[in-house]
Amino acid sequence: MAPARVEAVHRSSVHGFSKHAEDAIALVAGLGVEGDAHAGATVKHRSRVRRDPTQPNLRQVHLMHAELFEELMAAGFPVWPGELGENVTTRGLDLLGLSTGTRLRLGTQALVEVTGLRNPCSQLDKFQPGLMQAVLERRDDGTLVRKAGVMAVVVQGGEVRPGDAIEVLPPEGAHRPLEPV
Repeated sequence: MAPARVEAVHRSSVHGFSKHAEDAIALVAGLGVEGDAHAGATVKHRSRVRRDPTQPNLRQVHLMHAELFEELMAAGFPVWPGELGENVTTRGLDLLGLSTGTRLRLGTQALVEVTGLRNPCSQLDKFQPGLMQAVLERRDDGTLVRKAGVMAVVVQGGEVRPGDAIEVLPPEGAHRPLEPV
């Protein structure tokens, strides 16, 4: 298997569903993606701001695996990187299998820490009917699997570009499965 890498990067200065492809994005420690509507030390997702605008922003950077787009296309959902709102599209990395607290070096400088799973919302069905169900799965034991990527905070800033290597730095201690954040 090829080493994990960044396939695409995206941002949007407005609160919308999809984000625009960029040649590069700048990650800013403690804030997120420079110029992105979701950047900030406190929550920026509108539903979370309504509940409590003082909550820490554990969703500064959204990462999604390119393999999900291939799975969705095969199931009849024409979706492309950036259209589901992620900032960083990865390839060759089992994002959903990471432990809470895993750090990812993106390129040579940027470092993010995985905080949890993206919890898919009904906006997916507004984008394409049936898409929300397509990013959810049930294991044989009934456990719900959320496949819509992971969320992270920026520990160290830096520029991230398509083609950049991704280095996985697992946290110490036992594996802690990702939960929705």
